[in-house]
Amino acid sequence: MTLIGCTGHQRLSSSTRRDVAAAIAAILATVGDEELVGLSSLAEGADQLFAFAVLAAGGQLRAVVPSQDYERGFQSDQPRDIYTSLLRLASDCTTLSFPAPSQEAFLAAGYEIADRCDVLLAVWDGQGAAGKGGTADVVSYARGRGLDVRVIWPSGASRE
Repeated sequence: MTLIGCTGHQRLSSSTRRDVAAAIAAILATVGDEELVGLSSLAEGADQLFAFAVLAAGGQLRAVVPSQDYERGFQSDQPRDIYTSLLRLASDCTTLSFPAPSQEAFLAAGYEIADRCDVLLAVWDGQGAAGKGGTADVVSYARGRGLDVRVIWPSGASRE
């Protein structure tokens, strides 16, 4: 079994989303005959792209939900609807004990994913985190643990 986690930026340009989805699919295709398990918080952007790619590759999706009432943290209906759809498709769901979405909850979810996976895919532009719990924080934690971190940031990629 190969456990692959994901962390990444939420706001990606449309061309970047396409390129990132293709890069994730290419990495997942290298898993071969092993059982593929993807771990994600199902946040907008990179997390949702990863979750779809795991399911498309025939893998099993495991959700790590940062808090109770996590849906409240989504800024618009479309990513919230995608989240609830992906959550229904997940084979397993761990909801952390935070009462509401917060930077601390997002950081704890990122750490939980890093602690549970063999490989962490990071859709990351290499910049520092804008707030506590951002992609840079999770990458730093995972690297500090000696985890195999694979950064995905295609040439010409941009954030919205």
